[in-house]
Amino acid sequence: MVAVMLCGSSPPITSLLYPKTCKFGQSKSNSKRFFSLRASLPVSDNKLQVEYTPWLIVGLGNPGTKYYGTRHNIGFEMINHIARETDISMNTIQSKALGFTVTRTGAVGEVPILLVKPQAYMNFSGESVGPLAAYYQVPLRHILMIYDDMGLANGVLRLQPRGGHSHHNGLKNVIEHLNGCRGFPRLSIGIGNPPGNMDMKAFLLQKFSPSERKQIDAGMEQGVEAVKTLVEEGFSDSISRFNLGQKYKFHTV
Repeated sequence: MVAVMLCGSSPPITSLLYPKTCKFGQSKSNSKRFFSLRASLPVSDNKLQVEYTPWLIVGLGNPGTKYYGTRHNIGFEMINHIARETDISMNTIQSKALGFTVTRTGAVGEVPILLVKPQAYMNFSGESVGPLAAYYQVPLRHILMIYDDMGLANGVLRLQPRGGHSHHNGLKNVIEHLNGCRGFPRLSIGIGNPPGNMDMKAFLLQKFSPSERKQIDAGMEQGVEAVKTLVEEGFSDSISRFNLGQKYKFHTV
C-alpha cells in the first residue's frame, strides 16, 4: 500500500529521448529500451513546446497513528507540509500494480510532482518507490527522498544530489529496489543523536520535546521552500546557499 499525492499541470513542452544508464524497474532482456525524458527548459520560441519532467518526492516513515510525530516519521511530516504549502487537493484511486493510493493534484510552478508516503513499513519503502519510479518513468535525478538523519543536529537540513544510505534502513531498501542506483537527490532532516546510553530504536520512535519540535517545525518551513526551489531550478546556487545556511544556523559567534 502506498499513499500518493499526484501533482500535475499541463504546460507546453518537447520530449527528448535518452538511453537509460541505470536501469531499474525493467528486465535485463529489455536493457536497450529508451524512456522519455522531459526536461524543464526556458521557452524562447512560442512555437516550441516544453514538457516538464515530473518529480517523485518520497517521504520515509511508518504508517499508523502510533508513529505520528515521532523522529523516524519526519519524512511523512515533510510530505504533509509540502502538500499544504502547494495547496494540493486529494483524490483516491485503486491501482492493480501499486495497490490502494491517495492522489493529490497540483504542481510546483508548472512542474508536475508526485508526493509519496509509502504505506509499507520503513524498512520496505523501496517496494513502493521502485515500481512508482518505473511506472511514471521518472529519471533518477528527479527522485527526491526525504528522511530523518541522526548525523545532523536537530532541525538542520541538507539537500544533496546523490549519496549512500547512511545506515538508514529505509533508504537502503529504496536503493535495493532501484537496482543499487544511488544517484538520486535526497533531503535529510536532522534529528540529533540519542542522549547518553538511550537505545537507538527507542530514540527514533520517541516524539520531539517542545524545544526540539520548535526547531523541527522551523526547519520544515525552510525545507519546503528549498524543495520548491530544487523542483524549479535544480541544484542551483540557491541550494548551495540553503545548505550553507543550514550548516551554520545554530552556530553563534
